[in-house]
Order: sequence, then structure tokens, then C-alpha cells
Amino acid sequence: MPHKIFISYKTEDTLFKQYIQDNLAVDMIDKSLNNPVNSENEDYILRYIREHHLSDSTVTLALIGNKSAEKLHPLLEDQKFIKREIQASLYMGKANTQNGILAVILPNMYNGIYPPPNTTKSSFDGTTVHISNINDNTVIKEISANYYLASPIHDEDRDYWTNDGRYVVVIKWDEFILNPDKYIDMAYEKRTAPISKYTKVYPK
Repeated sequence: MPHKIFISYKTEDTLFKQYIQDNLAVDMIDKSLNNPVNSENEDYILRYIREHHLSDSTVTLALIGNKSAEKLHPLLEDQKFIKREIQASLYMGKANTQNGILAVILPNMYNGIYPPPNTTKSSFDGTTVHISNINDNTVIKEISANYYLASPIHDEDRDYWTNDGRYVVVIKWDEFILNPDKYIDMAYEKRTAPISKYTKVYPK
């Protein structure tokens, strides 16, 4: 059954959004905002997006490019729109169910999020761990806080997060486009996984 997908993205990454919509054989019902809301009132725009797009979606696909970080150069615009889109996606309310979150890392962020060497050995059990720099310099807090999610499911003695302890599903663009439905399904299934009870809508 197709999932209802909302794509959250920065204007600079529009071509990637369009590639998903026009070139990938994704089994989805697209709930994305494809045309600008005819208003200059930010609260109205965000309310419109929540009511007409996000409230009826089940997975939010966040495109993570080099303009998607929490901390940006002072001359760049802030992140209020994508932050509030992810907050609304995580929120469980009367007219809103929690979305699964799929963060797709775009090629211009590979070196920032996966700097070499990108594996290490865990001191906990010797497992090979893939290292990622998911923090305020690479993503918004709503992504990082729900990827490195403090919860009873995460063993405090363990020095790495397992998949069960993460709510956000993160994947590189090159891998995503090979099998988009696989990763969308993974994000969708997080909605009913035990970790879904511990998500942080408004992380500090």
C-alpha cells in the first residue's frame, strides 16, 4: 500500500525533490507542497502546510543538503520552516498522527556527515560502527535529537546507537534512489515501534 509522503526541503534542493517526484518509481501518495502559499504571513503559511499537507501524511522525507543545518552563517536564512515541518511531523495530537522521519543525505553533505575514516570499533563489544557527524553543524536539532535518541531502549553502557534506539532513518541519496520504497517503509514502521514513544518534538 502506498504511503503518504511529505517532502521537507530547502529551496536550494528543489531539483532533488523534483527528481523524486518525476524520475523515481516510488509507491507513494505525494502530499508535498509544490506551489508557494499565497501569503507573507509565516504563521498562516505553516498552519496551511500542517492542515493541508502534513496532517494527512505518514512519512516525512527530509532532504539534508548543505543549507539544512541548525547552525548557519549569520547571513543565511534561519531554519524556521523546516524545523516546524519536522516538529509537526513528530507531533501526536487530535488531528495529527506522528510521521515516520526519513532523512536523505544529499551528495554535497557526504563529507560533512560521513568524514573519513567513517568506521571504528566499539569499545563496548568490538562491533564495527559507522561514524556519522549528525549534529547542529550538519542537520537541525529535530533530526539529530531523534537520531541519537536518549531512551530506555538505548543501553547507556553502549557507545553506539543501534537501529532500535533511533527514530529517524538516515540514508545517503545514492542508496535511497536505488530502492526508495525500502527506506520509506523503514521510516513508516518506526511510527509503531517502541522507540516512537520517546521522540522529542521540541528538542533543546
